[in-house]
Amino acid sequence: MMNMAASAISVDGLTVRRGKATILDGLTLRIPRGEVVGLLGPSGCGKTTLMRSIVGVQRVAGGTVEVLGEPAGSPGLRHRVGYVTQAASVYDDLTVQQNLAYFRRILGAAKADVDRAIEATDLGANAGQLVSTLSGGQRSRVSLAAALLGAPDLLVLDEPTVGLDPLLRVELWELFHRLADAGTSLLISSHVMDEASRCDRLLLMRDGAILADETPASLLASTGAEDAEGAFLALIRRRHPKHALPDAPDAADAPDAPDAAGTGTDADGGER
Repeated sequence: MMNMAASAISVDGLTVRRGKATILDGLTLRIPRGEVVGLLGPSGCGKTTLMRSIVGVQRVAGGTVEVLGEPAGSPGLRHRVGYVTQAASVYDDLTVQQNLAYFRRILGAAKADVDRAIEATDLGANAGQLVSTLSGGQRSRVSLAAALLGAPDLLVLDEPTVGLDPLLRVELWELFHRLADAGTSLLISSHVMDEASRCDRLLLMRDGAILADETPASLLASTGAEDAEGAFLALIRRRHPKHALPDAPDAADAPDAPDAAGTGTDADGGER
């Protein structure tokens, strides 16, 4: 396991409960600095709860979360962490430009950041448009543009590519890697397994537990799978035998083929 100094995020024994249900039970993980880390798993597996814990807006029952060397939610992290929720967190009655100008002033970011964020998220043609008139995918991009203001050290993005066309998805992943190359750490959740190959490192999650924490290449090598979806299924079957596929029967155990009358025969040719 990497040391904490090399980690953008350090989670130790994180436990989150809602009522009588335990969502995360003693979760421990490290997320490295300067990489694109994918948090993949089915809807309802705890991805959003983990992300909310990392940005400091989730009530936790136990454990610790450290972000960029400080406790999650510390005042000093407000300008260092950008967070994009699944639901677009922007104002419908403002234009794209006005939304970003508003958030820029709150953050104290440079004026040039607005144009930079608009260009990075391909919103130039919509800059003067009211957010209420945008499509769902465009609204999500406005939220992403707001998170890019001020050049945060860590971006926590909850399913940022949902509802986007394939070309824009590719362009956004290219943007994510450019940001990582410049030193930004990114944690990106998705339930779309084909996005796994675009990450530097993967966290595969199911039922509030981390099934794997490794690079895409090492994940495929360790499971013998051809893709991330196959690797995910292989890991589930290892942990939960009830999901395992039945083994093919050995030839010696296979039933004798019936004869023309539908009866089996013994090894010496006699009828059973």
